[in-house]
Amino acid sequence: MFFVDTLEFEGLGNRSYLAGGPRAAVAVDPPRDIDQVIAAAAKRGVRIAYVAETHVHNDYITGGLELARVTGASYLVPAAAHVSFARTPVADGDTVTVDEGLVLRALATPGHTPHHTSYVLEEDGRGAAAFTGGSLLIGTVGRPDLVEPRLTEELARAQHASAHRLADELDDEVPVLPTHGFGSFCSSSQAEGDATTIGRERTANDALTLDVDTFVAEMLAGLDDVPAYYAHMGPANAAGPAPVDLTPAGRADAGEIAARLAAGEWVVDLRGRTAFAEGHVAGSFNFEGDGKLATYLAWLIPWGKPVTLLADTPERIADAQRELARVGIDRPAAAATGEPAAWIREGEWLASFPRARFADLAEVRGRGEEVVVLDVRRDSERAAGYVEGAVHVPVHELYGRLDEVPSGTVWVHCAGGMRAAIAASLLDAAGRAVVAVDDGFDAAREAGLTVTRS
Repeated sequence: MFFVDTLEFEGLGNRSYLAGGPRAAVAVDPPRDIDQVIAAAAKRGVRIAYVAETHVHNDYITGGLELARVTGASYLVPAAAHVSFARTPVADGDTVTVDEGLVLRALATPGHTPHHTSYVLEEDGRGAAAFTGGSLLIGTVGRPDLVEPRLTEELARAQHASAHRLADELDDEVPVLPTHGFGSFCSSSQAEGDATTIGRERTANDALTLDVDTFVAEMLAGLDDVPAYYAHMGPANAAGPAPVDLTPAGRADAGEIAARLAAGEWVVDLRGRTAFAEGHVAGSFNFEGDGKLATYLAWLIPWGKPVTLLADTPERIADAQRELARVGIDRPAAAATGEPAAWIREGEWLASFPRARFADLAEVRGRGEEVVVLDVRRDSERAAGYVEGAVHVPVHELYGRLDEVPSGTVWVHCAGGMRAAIAASLLDAAGRAVVAVDDGFDAAREAGLTVTRS
């Protein structure tokens, strides 16, 4: 009898897996903070005999090398992947015995990367689970444009072929267990649901229902922006990541926070956007700890810039430190917890800005007031409709394009409020008068604002 345990990482939109039998297991695409995988194995009472990577990851730092070192497991990495550390290279058709009656078989599935490899767990010779990494996802496939622009179409065609190979070789009831596709930007599109099988994908996945030319054309036309920090993930994984250090950061008092801001460092407030808007350290940025912290902070921050974290509790700091380590922001320069009044020096005041709904914006416009409406959604979102007259700068570009925002009070919105809060904090830190629209975009039309398409 075999088991498969799923480890979810919602902030990055990824999953890792621990699978095996009564005595031994394999960890597939483990996160950098390997303690979670070790704890899962301990709960099962199994030894981690193998660690398997489906590919050299572009969206997070792997913990595979360190997990293999700590546990003594064999580290399975696709043979064609260019890496700088010792590992057990695996090629198409290679097998390892995980436990009695349980075999892990490598299946070459290029497309997300040229060397991408899926792994099929076979019980007594029959496919029991398919770990598909960035190949066949739920209703879609991994994007093919993260390696080299000149290879994008070739890899897109390879994705189509790889999806068909999986469907041809596996039975309908075999669960498909991808690493990406739960909000990850490594997915070529986002799909509904969190579980699937080969049979379900046969009828629902464009890679299996469309001819190759149509599939490639539609997928390439729908590719979205690539987070800037991805450029650092692949090289770090190929070189062999250092062990993660999750010991608490040094405590920063009000004087140190002010000094770090004066030095041009980033001070990031992890509290919810409502609390931040009501009162925060002037010059600090708001990246909610409950949002896509790692994705958006790593996307916006100049790479290597020291970051100080502020939060209401030490637990919030610890959670953020763990999540940021997964994308290579290894150590906060400092941290502070408690009430924001303690984060400023005597004689200083907390900064604040108002929040609003689209109905409030419609009312202001109805009175004839001249305001700047700033849309910080991605290009693909704006293409589906935007508030007439709105200036457009995607949030991940805003820090470098603040001077392009017209003068006046800026009403900034996104699709739901989280990214608008980030953008509002960037504008507020730059000295701009700002109103954060904390509302779903569907409410814009309902409020009487003109929503148009270009």
